[in-house]
This record gives sequence, structure tokens and C-alpha cells, in this order.
Amino acid sequence: MRISIITATYNSEKTLLDTLISLENQSYNDIEFIIIDGASKDGTLELIKRHCSKVSKIISEPDKGIYDALNKGINTATGDVIGFLHSDDLLAYDDAIADIAETFKSTGCDAVYGDLEYVSRFDTKKRIRLWKSGIFSRLKMQFGWMPPHPSFYMKRSCYVEYGNFSLDYRISADYDSILRYILKQRIAIAYIPKILVKMRIGGVSNRSFSSMVNKSLEDIRVMKKYRIIWPLALAYKNLSKLPQFIKK
Repeated sequence: MRISIITATYNSEKTLLDTLISLENQSYNDIEFIIIDGASKDGTLELIKRHCSKVSKIISEPDKGIYDALNKGINTATGDVIGFLHSDDLLAYDDAIADIAETFKSTGCDAVYGDLEYVSRFDTKKRIRLWKSGIFSRLKMQFGWMPPHPSFYMKRSCYVEYGNFSLDYRISADYDSILRYILKQRIAIAYIPKILVKMRIGGVSNRSFSSMVNKSLEDIRVMKKYRIIWPLALAYKNLSKLPQFIKK
């Protein structure tokens, strides 16, 4: 089983090294690693060439934002399964992709997901919060639940059949796509109860108060699209994050 992993970059030199090392250290060998770069002006491309031998393809050209870049990666991928490793994220342990592949093989599912650890932007060993996803339930999705998208891996055939990211959303296209695949198309999904990915805090959706407001507004649009009772779901979606800050 080939796993295609897509990383979108743009002037990512400051954080990308940890991402590349985490990919380079994976024990699973059948990985197609695709870099979609938005015509970086710093040392991003040179860093990739120096520190990652597993890169299969690099496309460097201007794009319309991260979801446009990820769509390019999806359309380029040839693997059986597609996942995303953002340029300020890292795989949490060396067997993460091996565990994902084994789960696909043992369950016959269409997609898998796991847990996500938010870490300090300057120290990836320092936990800020833990997103423990829990067992999947479509009922929970009516209350704003979704699996952490950085831990979400899905068969390429599902992208071909059900579509890529919608460019109608600047921040919440991942939420829209998750609802489309799981709630509308009812794909089979499996949970891996492990931290698969570490994410640095300070991403597009949570780097400022205005970003969080804009994300909430886009989330409401998505919820209305899928006939989710948005006042209840948005409240639950935000309140459910509070326990993630409790240190275990």
C-alpha cells in the first residue's frame, strides 16, 4: 500500500526542518512525498533538497492559497491513500505511517484518523493541549465534532469520487470536506487511539482573535450547508476544546 503525503510550503524555512526529519525517520517505506510550494522566496527549496531523501516530486509555482496547493497535491498523487503533513507540523513517532497503513489493511476502511497534540511553536516537546479524538460517531458530528484533519488519511479513490477541497472557504475547507466525506457520503472510518501528529500553535485558524472569528463565520456557513443546528454545534465545538488544555 502506497501512502501519498502532501506538504504545502511557502517561505517555510523556519519550521520545515522538523517536518522533514519526522518524515525521513518513518519506518514505513512505501511513501510518496509530494511538496507543493507557492514559489517561496526564502531557503525552503534548498532545505528540502538537503534534508529529505524521500521527496518524490516538488512543484513550485504561485497558488491561490493552501487549499489550492493541497488540491494540486491530491491531483498529483498516485498512492492508494492520501494524507497531509503541514509545513509546521511533524509526525509524532517513527511508526505513525506504518500504523496508519496497518489500520487500512486490517479494517478495510476508507479513512483513518488519530489524536493531535498541539505543541509550542518554539519547543515541539512542550505540549500546549491534546486533542483526543475519541471513537467516531455520526451523531457527534451534528454537535460540531470532527476528527483532527492533520491526522486524517483517506483513500485516493474517495477524493476521485467525492471531490477535493472547496475553494469557497479560506479557512474551513477541511471542515467542509470532512462533513462531505463522512456525513454526506458516509465513508467507512477507523480511529487510531494514538497521537499521530504534533501541530505547532499559531496556524492560520488560531493565530489571532480575528482569525478565530473568521473561522467561526466560515464554520457557520459549512454547518448551514449540511443542515447542522449551528448555534448548538458551534458552542459545543468551542467548549469541547477546553478539556484539551488540562495536562494529563
